[in-house]
Amino acid sequence: MAEHTHVLFVEDDDVIREATQLALERDGFAVTAMPDGLSGLEAFRANRPDIALLDVMVPGLDGVSLCRRIRDESTVPVIMLSARADSIDVVLGLEAGADDYVTKPFDGAVLVARIRAVLRRFGHASGPGSAAPAAEKSETPDGGVLTFGDLEIDTEGMEVRRGGEPVALTPTEMRLLLEFSSAPGTVLSRDKLLERVWDYGWGGDTRVVDVHVQRLRTKVGQDRIETVRGFGYKLKA
Repeated sequence: MAEHTHVLFVEDDDVIREATQLALERDGFAVTAMPDGLSGLEAFRANRPDIALLDVMVPGLDGVSLCRRIRDESTVPVIMLSARADSIDVVLGLEAGADDYVTKPFDGAVLVARIRAVLRRFGHASGPGSAAPAAEKSETPDGGVLTFGDLEIDTEGMEVRRGGEPVALTPTEMRLLLEFSSAPGTVLSRDKLLERVWDYGWGGDTRVVDVHVQRLRTKVGQDRIETVRGFGYKLKA
């Protein structure tokens, strides 16, 4: 039997938790469902899931704090669930290290599609019939190493150094940086980045891009990625 992708699902609403767990299991995922943040953290440490789905408003340890704790220990992909798309909770979750978010109430097929899209970016198998394609590699002249000032990007070893020191990036941040470095000096729109990095085949929330660019800047240099107002972002060549 093929190994199932393991999902940690933290949700305090019994009906949503049980219905979503059943839906995910029907799609071939193995699910550990927990009703609060503290039990969710324990389950994460005990089971090391392939992906975590965290409701923002869970008792004990809220979803944003739980995301921070997970991100302190792991680069496992995290999707936040929020009842309010315009809530500051969405931005806080992304700033805490979440890779994406889904607004409640959600359609089960949409949730599965978002899970699979995130898993493809992280190189996991994403359920039956959804094998992840191999990640594209940039062709570079110096053994796969790109250099921009004090920033070095090893596109084959998937490592980044700044001033000779290693830089820890999540897989989503790495994919975003590789997208910029593949076309330095070229302006990339938020919609294009959502399509290429987040694998959205439909319109998405551009705040996801903005927050990830903000996080990436704190690691590779505030001036390394420029904002081109009204158009998008570009990597300073």
